[in-house]
Amino acid sequence: MNKLNKQIKMSSASIPTIRRLPSYLYLVRKAKEDGVEIISGTVIANELDLEPIQVRKDLASTGIIGKPRVGYKVSDLIDAIEKFLNWDKKHNALLIGAGNLGTALLGYKEFTKNGLNFLAAFDVDETKVGSEVHKTKIYHIDTLSDFVKKEHTQIAVLTVRSGIAQEVADTIIAAGIKTIWNFTKVKLKVPKDVLLLKEDLSSSYAVLSVYS
Repeated sequence: MNKLNKQIKMSSASIPTIRRLPSYLYLVRKAKEDGVEIISGTVIANELDLEPIQVRKDLASTGIIGKPRVGYKVSDLIDAIEKFLNWDKKHNALLIGAGNLGTALLGYKEFTKNGLNFLAAFDVDETKVGSEVHKTKIYHIDTLSDFVKKEHTQIAVLTVRSGIAQEVADTIIAAGIKTIWNFTKVKLKVPKDVLLLKEDLSSSYAVLSVYS
């Protein structure tokens, strides 16, 4: 069992539940913007094409219980989901690989709204080092270890090309970072105490292309 599964086992929610919670949060935040004060699990389920019982079960994992035939107070539901996901806290991260994808991630405002804060970006391209992208300064990868020691950052978002992904991952781990969000196509080999989450954009696109 890897570190991610161990952490999920210790929580009150399964991985699928945790993956659904951000969709609930987005919907409930929108409801609050529209002036809605109470929302039911059935309304959320209908909007997301889910079963109401599944929605209520997922939300119960956050510790909140809705009133029968009434629903949930929107402000309380937002607080419960954000607290459960730890999105009510700031999570400092480093971007490794300031290419097209990395640059796009730095500019994604939803990350900031949900507590993910990019302290810096790192690359090997000397023409990029010293510049800023979306107000985030780019440093040379050789300075990563010193930066991590100074800022005590524990999350790295990896967006380098596949050919150097494992090498860069090793550098990240050697610098002391224990959590890696991998956007490369490579299945990385990491120690058991490192939390690794792979984001496969190609797999999602494959589904879209087959059914389009």
